[in-house]
Amino acid sequence: MGDVVGKPGVLAVRTLLPRLIARHEVDLVVANAENSEGGAGISGESAEALLSAQVNLLTSGNHFWTKRQILPWVEAHPERLLRPANYPEGSPGRGHTVIQTPDGRKLGVLNLEGRVFMKSLDDPFRVGERLVAELRRTTSCILVDMHCEATSEKNAMGAWLDGKVSAVVGTHTHVQTADERILPGGTAFITDVGMCGPLDSVIGIKKEQSIERFLTQRPNQYEVAKNLVYLQGVVIDIDDQTGRARAITRVREHLPGT
Repeated sequence: MGDVVGKPGVLAVRTLLPRLIARHEVDLVVANAENSEGGAGISGESAEALLSAQVNLLTSGNHFWTKRQILPWVEAHPERLLRPANYPEGSPGRGHTVIQTPDGRKLGVLNLEGRVFMKSLDDPFRVGERLVAELRRTTSCILVDMHCEATSEKNAMGAWLDGKVSAVVGTHTHVQTADERILPGGTAFITDVGMCGPLDSVIGIKKEQSIERFLTQRPNQYEVAKNLVYLQGVVIDIDDQTGRARAITRVREHLPGT
């Protein structure tokens, strides 16, 4: 699932995810939680709320550091929440891990952050190549969360890792794209999986507040919107033996009453 935005996004996950797991016979669930606390950042409370809703692993992005209270939590739960792997060496947390189904099938998960229109981090392509090789020593099934602004950078990462990982999914821009496909090497790809949050908004934030910032170019307080809340993401079917993706399906579910 894409970026979970504030309490409305958390509620959408908690309400809608169980039926989606049953409908699609889902084995493992990964959600990007970087905006789950107040629309920017993660707290222990928002992380626990998502993990208690049958989410197996949380990923993040540039807002991982926004709420500093998450740092003690992630140090205590390093296998439950990832931060982008290409932050400088010594940064709190970790950027990749392996999760598994109750019957022992393993999925490697790698979190990367892009550099175009974002921070000057370590090269996500070279870091990704190195860590994918490490993960492949444990499992051929690997999911990459590519958290970045530029669609070109997300597409380039998909092409770079095609045939080496099972899926490259884009996050960060909060707008679900309609380009899901299986790349020539067997890697599932989508430029952005969308967000879990209110669509009657500007990428999750109250429209009036976002418009005011564009008009005045002055900072103002952002609040998460509440109306037309959706859960968005993708379901990916992976061959356990080869690690190649067999199918990728977009998911877009409305939270009733919003």
